[in-house]
Amino acid sequence: MRNRFAFASKDSMYHRVLRVCAVVAALVLLFESGLVHHSTALLSSNTHRYLANAVGVGASIEPTELNTLTAELTAQKRALEDREAALREREIAVDLGGSASNDQATYVLASILFILLVLIVLNYVLDFLRARQKESGVAQPV
Repeated sequence: MRNRFAFASKDSMYHRVLRVCAVVAALVLLFESGLVHHSTALLSSNTHRYLANAVGVGASIEPTELNTLTAELTAQKRALEDREAALREREIAVDLGGSASNDQATYVLASILFILLVLIVLNYVLDFLRARQKESGVAQPV
């Protein structure tokens, strides 16, 4: 009986190269993503930055009034972004001071859950003991 799911094996040079390229691309993506090790993602990121800087070194534009205004606006935008980042960090630092109440609420909820767990286990133990007494025929007090 012929297996209907078997595919014809094409072993041409094109298919060999295609398989090798697919495996290499998968390995490159695996190392680029940092799934294998975090240092591979850092190495990839640093390499990308190095290449971007090397490409941008030779480019220069003659200064004009429009370029100067654009550069000033870009500098102001960067300064504003830096101030916003500093403000966010201060907001986070202020919010961290209030984490004691969150910790306390977590402990209270954990305690309540532990008590519920103990009560559920106690219920099963008492049901087991009552079932065992019924099997042995011992009369239960009412």
